[in-house]
Amino acid sequence: MTGKPFASSADLADKPKTLEVIADGVYALSAEGDPNVGAVEGEDFVVCLEALATPVAAREWLDLLREHTDKPVRYLVLSHYHAVRTLGASAFGADVILAHINTRNLIAERGKQDWLSEYGRMPRLFKEPASIPGLTWPTLTFSDRAVIHLGGDRGELVLRHVGRGHTEGDVVAWLPRQRVLFAGDLVEAQAALYTGDAFHLEWASATLDEVAALGAETLVGGRGAVAHGRRAADAAIAQTRDFLTTMIGHVKAVRKSGGSLKQAFDAVHADLEPRYGHWPIFEHCLPFNVSRLWDELSGVERPVIWTSERDREVWNRLQS
Repeated sequence: MTGKPFASSADLADKPKTLEVIADGVYALSAEGDPNVGAVEGEDFVVCLEALATPVAAREWLDLLREHTDKPVRYLVLSHYHAVRTLGASAFGADVILAHINTRNLIAERGKQDWLSEYGRMPRLFKEPASIPGLTWPTLTFSDRAVIHLGGDRGELVLRHVGRGHTEGDVVAWLPRQRVLFAGDLVEAQAALYTGDAFHLEWASATLDEVAALGAETLVGGRGAVAHGRRAADAAIAQTRDFLTTMIGHVKAVRKSGGSLKQAFDAVHADLEPRYGHWPIFEHCLPFNVSRLWDELSGVERPVIWTSERDREVWNRLQS
C-alpha cells in the first residue's frame, strides 16, 4: 500500500445521479457512493432530508426534485453534523432546520474544523465552495423523537435518535405508513462506512438493533443504492454490522497482544479489503476509522476533533 492519494482528493470525476420515486411523494437521490439525499411530500409542503456540501450542489438536487413537485420546502432535516450533509442548507429556504440537540452542539464544538477537514478529504463534493455562507445552525432541535404530520392521508414522518453510532447525534427518518426508512450514515448499502467520529460498540449493537426493529421495507442509507424490499434492507443493516464487528474484533485482538495502531490497521484492512475494498471510499475511510476505534478501546470516550493537520498525520502513518 504505497503512493495512495490522500483520502478522496484524486476522485474528481462527477458521479451519475439516480433519482428514484420510492413511494408516492417519497424521493431518494443517489450517486454511486456520494452522499444520498431525500425528500418527502406533505399535503402542501416538502420535507428535505440532508443538505449536501454547498448551496450550488443543493440547488442541482432541488432542480431535479422540482421536476416532480413545486411545493415549498418547509422542513430540512439534518441526520448529523458532518459538513457534506449540512453546508448546502441555505439553498432550501426551509422554514425549519431540524436536527438532534447533539448535532447542534457538535456544530458549535467542531463544525469549523470538520468543514475544513472534509473539504480537504473530498474536494469534489464542495461544488463552488465560495457559495457556502457559513456553518449551518439548526433552528429546532430534539432529544429523542420528533413527528412531522404530513397532512391529508399522507401519514407522518417520525424522526428518532436511536442511539449513538456514526456520530453522537444521528437521527433516522421513518415513514411508518410506507415502511420507508432514511437511515443516514447509520447504515450503508454497498458502500464503505466512515467511523472516524463514531461510537463503534454502541453502534454495532443497541443502535443497529433499534434500526432493525423498525422493519423497513425500503431503506435509504447514507451512501449506496436504495435497498428495496425487507430482505435487502435487512442485508444492508447486517452488512453495516459486519463491517463494524470485524473492525472491533481485530483492533481488540491487536491491542490485547500489545501490538501497534499500524498493526491494527493492517489486520483490519487484510480482512475487509477482499469483501469491501471495491466499494466507494473504502481506502479513504479506513485509516480514520481504525484510529477512532483504537482511541475508543483505549478509553477515549468522545472522538478527538479531526483537523486538516491530524488528517494528514493519520493518513501518512497508516496508508503508507
